[in-house]
Amino acid sequence: MNDFSNRLAVALAMTTLSLAGCYVVPVNPDGTAAYPVAVAPAPAVAIAVQPVPAPGIPPATLTARLYPANETASQRGMVTGTVTNLMTGKGRFVLEVDGELLSGEATRVRGDERRGIANAYGTKGTTMSCDYRMTSAYQGTGTCTLSNGARYTVHLGG
Repeated sequence: MNDFSNRLAVALAMTTLSLAGCYVVPVNPDGTAAYPVAVAPAPAVAIAVQPVPAPGIPPATLTARLYPANETASQRGMVTGTVTNLMTGKGRFVLEVDGELLSGEATRVRGDERRGIANAYGTKGTTMSCDYRMTSAYQGTGTCTLSNGARYTVHLGG
């Protein structure tokens, strides 16, 4: 092959590769597709979505107090943090254990409006999972377990 043919082949290959994942969809003036388009689902990606509070009901920030329930937890003592009840069946919480910041989310269990589960992840890799029961929008109790085996009884709110 001559030099021109090699360049042409490379140029065509590069163009083909750069457009391999693209397609054109006609759109209406409002940005919606002009006709239904079948699109393959995107790969799962963890995205932090902040739930919007219910209209007229402001989020409530509660104190979380975790009391040691086994020997491993007793070595660390009581832990405190905050939980923000978004009044949507979801919440966010933050606490510090041994200088490590753990943050996560809480979600009410479908079919049992008072029961919920919560999970958190720390800056050094510690994880925590909790099971709790709300007695009102501002108070609840439960248990939490850290990845190191420490178990706590948790009290939420005043």
